[in-house]
Amino acid sequence: MDWHQQYIGKVKKAVFQTQKAGRKRVVVSTEENAIAALDLRHGEIFWRQMLGVNDAIDEIDIALGKYVVTLSSGGSVLRAWNLPDGQMVWESFLFGSNPSRSLLLTPANFGADKDNVILVYGNGYLHAVSSIEGDILWKKDLAQSGIDIQHLVHPEESDTIYALATRDTSQFEAYAINVRNGELLKHSSMELPGGFSGDLSLPTSDKAVVLDSSGSILVSISFVGGEIKFQKVQISDLLQGYSGTAELLPSKLAGMVAVKIDRSLLIIKVKDEGTLEVVDTVSHVEAVSDSLSFAEAQTAFGLIQQDGGKIQLTVKSSNDWKSHFLKESIEVDQQRGLVHKVFMNNYVRTDRTYGFRALIVMEDHSLLLLQQGAVVWNREDALASIIDVTTSELPVQRDGISVAKVELNLFEWLKGHLLKLKATLMLATPDDVAAVQRIRLQSAEKSKMTRDHNGFRKLLIVLTRAGKLFALHTGDGRIVWSLLLNVFRKSETCENPRGLKLHQWQVPHHHALDENPSVLVVGTCGHNSDASGILSFVDVYKGEELNYLAPVHSIKQVIPLPFTDSTEQRLHLIIDAEGYSHLYPRTPEALDILQKELGNIYWYSVDINNNLLKGHVVKKNCKYEIADGYCFESNDLWSIIFPSDSEKIIATSTRKLSEVVHTQAKVNTDQDVLYKYISKNLLFLATVTPKAIGDIGSVTPEDSWLFVYLVDTITGRVLHRMSHHGCQGPVHAVFSENWIVHHYFNLRAHRYEMSVVEIYDQSRADNKDVLKLVLGKHNLSAPVSSYSRPEVMTKSQSYFFTHSVKTVAVTSTAKGITSKQLLIGTIGDQVLALDKRFLDPRRTVNPTQAEKEEGIIPLTDTLPIMPQAYVTHALKVEGLRNIITIPAKLESTTLVFAHGVDLFFTRLAPSKTYDSLTDDFNYALLLLTIVALVIAIFVTWIWSERKDLQEKWR
Repeated sequence: MDWHQQYIGKVKKAVFQTQKAGRKRVVVSTEENAIAALDLRHGEIFWRQMLGVNDAIDEIDIALGKYVVTLSSGGSVLRAWNLPDGQMVWESFLFGSNPSRSLLLTPANFGADKDNVILVYGNGYLHAVSSIEGDILWKKDLAQSGIDIQHLVHPEESDTIYALATRDTSQFEAYAINVRNGELLKHSSMELPGGFSGDLSLPTSDKAVVLDSSGSILVSISFVGGEIKFQKVQISDLLQGYSGTAELLPSKLAGMVAVKIDRSLLIIKVKDEGTLEVVDTVSHVEAVSDSLSFAEAQTAFGLIQQDGGKIQLTVKSSNDWKSHFLKESIEVDQQRGLVHKVFMNNYVRTDRTYGFRALIVMEDHSLLLLQQGAVVWNREDALASIIDVTTSELPVQRDGISVAKVELNLFEWLKGHLLKLKATLMLATPDDVAAVQRIRLQSAEKSKMTRDHNGFRKLLIVLTRAGKLFALHTGDGRIVWSLLLNVFRKSETCENPRGLKLHQWQVPHHHALDENPSVLVVGTCGHNSDASGILSFVDVYKGEELNYLAPVHSIKQVIPLPFTDSTEQRLHLIIDAEGYSHLYPRTPEALDILQKELGNIYWYSVDINNNLLKGHVVKKNCKYEIADGYCFESNDLWSIIFPSDSEKIIATSTRKLSEVVHTQAKVNTDQDVLYKYISKNLLFLATVTPKAIGDIGSVTPEDSWLFVYLVDTITGRVLHRMSHHGCQGPVHAVFSENWIVHHYFNLRAHRYEMSVVEIYDQSRADNKDVLKLVLGKHNLSAPVSSYSRPEVMTKSQSYFFTHSVKTVAVTSTAKGITSKQLLIGTIGDQVLALDKRFLDPRRTVNPTQAEKEEGIIPLTDTLPIMPQAYVTHALKVEGLRNIITIPAKLESTTLVFAHGVDLFFTRLAPSKTYDSLTDDFNYALLLLTIVALVIAIFVTWIWSERKDLQEKWR
């Protein structure tokens, strides 16, 4: 039932470790703050370490051939990890005053000194750190006003290092420092008329190259020996017919610099005297690797050219440009997009010649290893950055529907049978045996591509930060299809596209076999509130984009409406930054449906920055100057302004729109009936005092208050307010049926707490007369309106809880009959299932016998955590972000999907599988029992007949 997948995220930097015999590996750092060692043979993870969310990795390198050195947190934390197993060896905290870029230099050798010194620049200070113990040997303050240090240079067999910097974009600075004691040997500076633009490139240990502020002149700088010399050259003199914008690439090339003009690459050699000479111009270049040293004084680097799905890898020699070591063309899936980065490594072939392998990072965050003209392995690491998840039913297994579009094709079917035949004849290789096992797993009952009667088999549609959409099978977690949405790729019209949400767009009824379900993907072209919006419509079964709209109006909020048109497309209102509502789909039929409901569509907005909560109603069409027929204006109905000097909004939560409530009544042990106050318009909102906004412990308990509100979003009426004195956020809340559970920190008790609030409708409390019920004079069937002032009663209770929490969810089932469990994502990246009965506000220290029979647990001050209650067992979902629950058709079962950097899926039965037999049920014993009963019935019938006959003869 369970599956668990591990990922690392988009690779930022990679360092190969292949010199020694044994396991060949590459150590990578990623955008998800992961450090991992990958097997170069299969791409599997040898080991992985996850740093904190705010501990971004700046640089990575290998020191002494046995330590992986990482610099993170803006140059503040330096760590060494053991290369074979990833265990941390030492950790150093480097303090500084001025934020700056982070630089890491791990020299190969400092003469006879065995304890190699690691040089780190960060926060305005240059530190020298022992690579064995992690001790800080010395530090030098280089932070001066306007100075930006860009490179640390260590010439071979020298005790001097150079720190190269620019000041105020026009002054070049060079510091010569003694590596053993940090003494400043020399400081030279020189002003460049015209100034700099961008970063310095360092082709050799004594020369730098930079673009001037106009972007049309290359400047070479010689700085060794205490004398700084500039030499300028126009790019138009180097390249005839030059036009466009020049960009100096940060790739470290031996004796050369790379200038990118549009998609062409200009390779320029820096001569000994500092003059520049164009070596070659290469078109359609997507990525350039750093220089790779091998053999004796030979260096090479790789170029990647791309045309559609065809990638050409060229490995050029830095010494002799006319010759190249390697030129290969490889076909890759076009759904991977463009090449973003390439890292090169060399190896020795059996004929003692040098071969090359390339590690490539693609636009969709996937990682590929190219070797000998083929893709050796690939990793779909976009799944480490899932933004949103929705589900879809699989096709019905019935004549007339084509399931072959998502099943294996004829070639794969024949290949599978051939592999099985080889395995039967014992001719299969280990790879063939693994392939047969994969095929058997895919053909298993839980992995079929059709829906089952229990509703366990579904498609998980996930949107990733890379703008790629995946369909995962819930049976085994395999990728059924993936689609890189073109509209979410960087372009001239959309510089910074990002995905926001997934919505069910079209969910055909099970009898509509000719229709496929589809989803709506919503995104924007930037992080600003007024950025243009992106809409994409994708077929769930085929994995094809049906249509897209981009750029459209800004997108602030998406409201799925409870209406569908004749094609079963769900109506959506998209609210823009100005508060206008836009209807989708843009069809006359959808417009007619909305016009009938105009005035009954309400929505609310939460402005955390301004401490404002507002309610709105969609009233009329937009004004003529912005009208397109599908635009509507909203009127403000109410607003709640929290005084900024006393309260700050920190968290909100609402009920799931799709949640099913089985019954409104709740019967107590004394036969008293309570009626749940069930409204989809309730909003949970938490605020804290301004002093308590910071981290836990940053305020005294006397100055910290946490306030909790239950607000009706139609009228703005506050139904309930509760305060927690001496408590602080962060607050994590879950809202289900008529109860809310929220988690926070109690400063007085120095412990986390969880509180539950249940809300009941008192206006229906007198509906207990059976005669009224029979005569129909009760008000249970009367419509509930938010405008009729509700008489509500609340019950609440607080409990201590051991763990810090990342996210909270609640199980959901098809009919809402099964008891609820809270799914708590702990700080240890595991999922804990906690029975809702532990969070019952009616718990008492000494419950009566009737209360015990009802299932009320005796009151304790702390919520119990049982090891068996961990849904993830011994596994961790690294970087856990969210927990999704999906009801199955079987009422007792809910499907749980947890995602972060890792993925985890399982099935849960909070009340056990009371409506189905377990997988380990003994069918043989049942059959034997039935047969024995039939025989017994037959024998007793014969005995009875004989006895009756004997009685008659008497």
